[in-house]
Amino acid sequence: MFEIVEIGASDDFGSRFYDFFGVFCVLVNLAAIILSTFEGIRAQYGQALTFIETATVIFFAIDYVLRIISAGYLYPEKTAGGASLRYMTSFTGIVDLLSFLPFFLPFFFPEGAIAFRLFRLARVFRLFRIGVYYDSLNVITEVLKSKRQQLLSSVYIILVLMLAASLCMYSIENRAQPEVFRNAFSGIWWAVSTLLTVGYGDIYPITAAGKAFSIILTFLGVGLVAIPTGIISAGFVEQYGLAKRRADYLKETDVNFIKFRLGKSDAWVGKTAGEIDLPESAMLAVVRRGNDMILPTPELKLQEGDGIVMGAAPYNDYQDVELREIILSERNQWVGQRLEDLDISRKTMVVLVRRGERIITPQNALTLQAGDKVILFDRRDVPKEEVLTQV
Repeated sequence: MFEIVEIGASDDFGSRFYDFFGVFCVLVNLAAIILSTFEGIRAQYGQALTFIETATVIFFAIDYVLRIISAGYLYPEKTAGGASLRYMTSFTGIVDLLSFLPFFLPFFFPEGAIAFRLFRLARVFRLFRIGVYYDSLNVITEVLKSKRQQLLSSVYIILVLMLAASLCMYSIENRAQPEVFRNAFSGIWWAVSTLLTVGYGDIYPITAAGKAFSIILTFLGVGLVAIPTGIISAGFVEQYGLAKRRADYLKETDVNFIKFRLGKSDAWVGKTAGEIDLPESAMLAVVRRGNDMILPTPELKLQEGDGIVMGAAPYNDYQDVELREIILSERNQWVGQRLEDLDISRKTMVVLVRRGERIITPQNALTLQAGDKVILFDRRDVPKEEVLTQV
C-alpha cells in the first residue's frame, strides 16, 4: 500500500498509475470548481460538475486514509500511532485533509455551508504534489532553503524602511490632508505601495516636502525590491553550477553485489543492521523478507530466513580474478579425493565447499563427495602491455 500511494519507480506500473491518476483527479476537480463559477455552464452542466467534484473528493478521502494507514513506512523511526499523527500534522497531511473534509461538513452543519465552501481553495495546494515528480521544480525549494538567511535579511531591511517611511510621511502630510493620512497605518499603506512599486494612487502626498520624500523613497524601493530577486537568481545559478560540477567531476564506481540467506545459527540473526560489523568498503544493500524488499535502516532487526543482498567496491588490481562453481557428479574424477590430491593449477584454489546446507571451509584433508558445490578461485596474470593499456 505504501509503495502504491507514494511516488513509485518508473517500472512500478501500479504505483505510477496511482500517481498520475491522483494528479488527474486534482486537475479535474479544480477544473470543475472553475467552470461552476460561470452561470451559463453551471445552469447547463451543474449536475455533471457536482458528480465530478463528488467523485474526486471521495478519492481524496480514500487517499488520505491510505496514507494514514501506511504512515509507519514513511516514518519508520516512530510507532504506528506516532507516524500517523506525524503525517496528519504535516503540511501535506493538513492539505490532504482540507481537500475533502469541507465537502462533507455541510451535511452535518448546514448553517456553515458558505464558510465551508471557502476551504475548497485548499485543493489548489494539492498541485504542489505535481512538483515532486520533477526535479527541476524541486530546485526552487532548494534555492529558497539555501538563501533563506539572505532573504530574511532583505525582508527585514524592507520592513524597517517601510516603518520609518510611514512615520515620516504621516508627520509631513497629516496637517495638509488629515482625512487621508489619519494615522500611522495610513502611512504604512502608502509606504508599501510605494516601496513595492505598485502605486495604487489612492494615497499620495500633496506637499512639496512629501513629494520630495516620495521621490527618494521610490528610488530606494526599486533597489530594495531588486535585492531578493538578485539573491534568488544567484541561488539558481549556484544550484545549476553545482549540478554541473557533480556531473563533470564525480567519478562513478561500479558496485558488486552478493546475496545469501540467514540460517538459524548465523551470528547476524537477532541483531539490528546498525549492530553488525561490516568492513568499510561493504554495505548492506537490501533485505528480502518473504515477498517484501526492505531497505535496511540501522533499527531493522535481522531474522532467520532473511535474504541479504550486500554490495562492495569492485576488486581493483592488475590481475584478473575469476570465481567458478562446479557441482560434482557421481562420475566426477574429484569424488573421493582429498583437496591436497587434486590435480589443479597452482593459480587455482578451492575457496569454499557447500555440502547440502552446510558450508565447509576447505582443508587439505577434506574428501570431496558427489553433489558437493566447489567454488574455485582462478587467477591469471595480465601482460604488462595490457596493464599499461588499462591505466
